[in-house]
Amino acid sequence: MIALQEKSNIPRWKASEVVSIFFNEMTNALAKGERVEIRGLCSFYVKEYPGYIGRNPKTSEKVQIAGKRLPVFKCGKELKKRVDYKKGK
Repeated sequence: MIALQEKSNIPRWKASEVVSIFFNEMTNALAKGERVEIRGLCSFYVKEYPGYIGRNPKTSEKVQIAGKRLPVFKCGKELKKRVDYKKGK
């Protein structure tokens, strides 16, 4: 947020507002099941997991586990290259 403030020459509260709007909109899109892609960096999407029958470890009783939806992060090629960058090569 500080880098955004300094590079765009805007007040700190305005930079904070921009960052909040960005993450709120990203969260809203994921909640709707939409995919969010930040070119060259990463993508986020929602993956659905079906329910299954689990077991209570204390009683060994069978328990139905409900299905769920979870956000998934996938790293982009450019980010992978930057993180794995080796000096001199």
